[in-house]
Amino acid sequence: MSKFNPTAKLNFQTSFGHLSLCANAQGLTHLSFIPSAEDEWQSREIDNQQIIDNRDVILDKQDLVVAEKHLAQAQQELIEYFAQQRQHFEVPLAPKGTEFQKQVWQALGELGHGQSCSYGDIANKIDRPKAVRAVGTANGANPIAIIVPCHRVIGKNGTLTGYAYGLALKQKLLKLEGLSL
Repeated sequence: MSKFNPTAKLNFQTSFGHLSLCANAQGLTHLSFIPSAEDEWQSREIDNQQIIDNRDVILDKQDLVVAEKHLAQAQQELIEYFAQQRQHFEVPLAPKGTEFQKQVWQALGELGHGQSCSYGDIANKIDRPKAVRAVGTANGANPIAIIVPCHRVIGKNGTLTGYAYGLALKQKLLKLEGLSL
């Protein structure tokens, strides 16, 4: 374990579903939806025991205070986003991933509110035009839903493509941003 693993967690209900947030002193590490009984997708929620175990590596208790501030900021920004009062997020992010994944997530983060793109567009943006499938895999591994807007990736032909939390939720998020497919 390292001090870059999540050390604080917050779950809360929104009009779009139940969310789970995790953070460390560097920023938000995870944002995932928690499935309800009727959802057909798997949970990506970080287990509470992992958070407790990760706290054992904190040398400075101030790290926990800072992580909790990141959670509060993320929660407020998400509430504003769902109320259509925010289009850009400012909470610091600290996703854990490979350099390639981080390049993909950075490119996704640069995609504006109400815009969409394809895996090929992202591959071109990171100067890896032949890495379309790898971009798709990195997109699917995104640990910070909504803020790193993997829901904005659609098929090259303009149709909905897979989403870790189901196509109905993806369509609902896109509609919130003014896109209808």
